[in-house]
Amino acid sequence: MPTRTPIAPSSVDPADDETSSHIATIGHAIAASWALLVGIGLLMLGTGLQSSLLGVRASLEGFDTTTTGIVMSSYYLGYLLGSIRAPHLVATVGHIRVFAAFASLASSAVLIHVLFVNPFAWSLTRMISGFCMAGLFVVAESWLNDGATNETRGSLLSVYMVVANGAMAAGQLLLNAADPLGSKLFITISVLVSLALVPAALSVRANPRFLQPVPVTLREVFHAAPLGVVGALLAGTATGALFGVGVVYAQLAALSLAETSVFMLVAILGGALLQWPIGAASDRTDRRRVIAASALGAAVVCAIGTIGFHDLALFGLIGVVGGLSIPLYPLANAHTNDFIEPEQVVGAGSRLVLASGLGAITGPFLASSAMAALGAAGFFWFLAMVHLLIAGFAVYRITRRAPVPVDEQSHYAVFPAESSVLVSTLNPEVWDEDDEPVFEHTGEMPVVVVGE
Repeated sequence: MPTRTPIAPSSVDPADDETSSHIATIGHAIAASWALLVGIGLLMLGTGLQSSLLGVRASLEGFDTTTTGIVMSSYYLGYLLGSIRAPHLVATVGHIRVFAAFASLASSAVLIHVLFVNPFAWSLTRMISGFCMAGLFVVAESWLNDGATNETRGSLLSVYMVVANGAMAAGQLLLNAADPLGSKLFITISVLVSLALVPAALSVRANPRFLQPVPVTLREVFHAAPLGVVGALLAGTATGALFGVGVVYAQLAALSLAETSVFMLVAILGGALLQWPIGAASDRTDRRRVIAASALGAAVVCAIGTIGFHDLALFGLIGVVGGLSIPLYPLANAHTNDFIEPEQVVGAGSRLVLASGLGAITGPFLASSAMAALGAAGFFWFLAMVHLLIAGFAVYRITRRAPVPVDEQSHYAVFPAESSVLVSTLNPEVWDEDDEPVFEHTGEMPVVVVGE
């Protein structure tokens, strides 16, 4: 009679089961939010194309450099106003109605650029576009947060950043799809923004609960973390200049349309890719040193860029600039969180978004003025100066206050290139163990901790 071989006991590591379960949970959360992520991707695809297209078209239409800067600054003015007003509209009218109204208005505003080719009309429509985009992001981030749990919230924030920045970068390549002097690219943007409404409109998800964060004033945030506010303001100035008039620099530098699209693409991807290593480094040491090092590095690279490079050297240089510059706002946000209580994080984060917005309004205008005075090199000279100011202020603050112990620091959170005043609700650290928000306003005003 044959001898039976005993079956060996299972040797599955419980840790492997836990990892697999965690991955499955995250995958389920992403699958549940697919419609929203697709909508965000379409919005950013259109937004990325629109910003670069207008810069190129303005140059082709004979707008002077400073005028183009004013047009591009108007977007950030609208975005700032929308960031202030949109949460109130969402709370009173509802998420779906606000999303539908703003998507329709943003889609229509794009086409006005074709009908009225003059700086005043373009400035007005850019302001409308910025207002609408701020409202759309308030709704999108509310919905995204509503579908998240403590286990998935951090991963969803990372996926959100990848989708938003990836789509914005891909939008640069669409510049090559048609003649920028024609209307096809504007129609394409309008279609993309309109299609972004479809996934959200067909979603069966109900309106999420609108969370009202504990109010914190900008003055209180500044008293708690001066570098956080100044860093956010100047980081907004730098990114506003980079995204707003980077294409204007490309035109002055005699780059072709294809080269212009790659120039902007590399800048965005550089910022997306370096967020994680720079953020991880800031979690392991005095975060102010990382802010100072990143800003100083960006200033040095920008100063080198004034020499004038072409082809791969220029693309590599702008990729490094984007990689060192774009993470500065999330670093400022994380630094601020190191000095405030968890219930104040969302309220303080909303103030930093507004500070960044104020900086972004000035960025395109000031950078374009520098180019008008100094030529193409003025773009890099301006960026070098802004980053040098950030680095200098960070070094100054290091001398004024002892560092927060590393084990007491908050964790760095990645942010997309554009986000709303509610993006900090996606930070896992502002939710308790029962998956309830610690930042929701209950009528009692906390006192912001002022650093020594």
